[in-house]
Amino acid sequence: MNWVNKMFSSSLGKKFFMGLTGLFLCSFLVIHMVGNLQLFKSDFGMAFNTYAVFMTSNPLIKAVSYLLYLSIILHAIQGIRLVFQNKASRPVQYAVYNGKASSSWASRNMGLLGTILLVFIVVHMSDFWFEYKFGHVPYANYYTNVETGETKFVPAPPDHKQFNKIEESVISSAEGQFKVTTVKDLYAEVAEGFKEWWLVLIYIVSMAAVSFHLYHGFQSAFQTFGLNHSKYNGLIKFIGLWVFSIALPAGFAAMPLYFFFK
Repeated sequence: MNWVNKMFSSSLGKKFFMGLTGLFLCSFLVIHMVGNLQLFKSDFGMAFNTYAVFMTSNPLIKAVSYLLYLSIILHAIQGIRLVFQNKASRPVQYAVYNGKASSSWASRNMGLLGTILLVFIVVHMSDFWFEYKFGHVPYANYYTNVETGETKFVPAPPDHKQFNKIEESVISSAEGQFKVTTVKDLYAEVAEGFKEWWLVLIYIVSMAAVSFHLYHGFQSAFQTFGLNHSKYNGLIKFIGLWVFSIALPAGFAAMPLYFFFK
């Protein structure tokens, strides 16, 4: 196992590990975006709330989530180590140094961008994930007319029994037959949280940091793996710029803005 220790203690090994965990986190961002798009549906949060239950109760998803948390921690630790290692390798700065001539602003400030993102992750997890798992999140009842498909939202009583699953039943009334879905109302927590301008501002600034971080990090990972080639470098740059540096951060930033101005 000595070669493993040497690999991850060397500069190249650290960069390889950063690229590996970074691409895994990129894949998570895509999945997270697809799920969070449910926030924009006009169904009183039903789709998003049922998605939240699936993501927090499915055994396979939970296992991947723990791997994700570990990857975030290790990615941050290795990033910090690389920043200090790079500074230590150049104890005396050049008298005249024009960083713009050989590298982008994002590549020169990956440590700063990563720190902003680490703080953001802590804020995000404490506001929503921790509250959802361990706090007192209200419940919602969704009454869906079996014949018309129309859904009505009714808040559950404050003393509703706490659980982390979806309860479903069918009732009949003078108005017809309804399928009743009872679920934790994380949608209400999100909507309430993003009424605060300072929290929205944190998300916007953090998504700007995500944009710059991924602009450099996505392409850098492929370079570290030795996958640069004239045949597909253009595709890598296109995906890195338009998908991970523009589309994903813009999509995540649109969510707090949507609730703030709604």
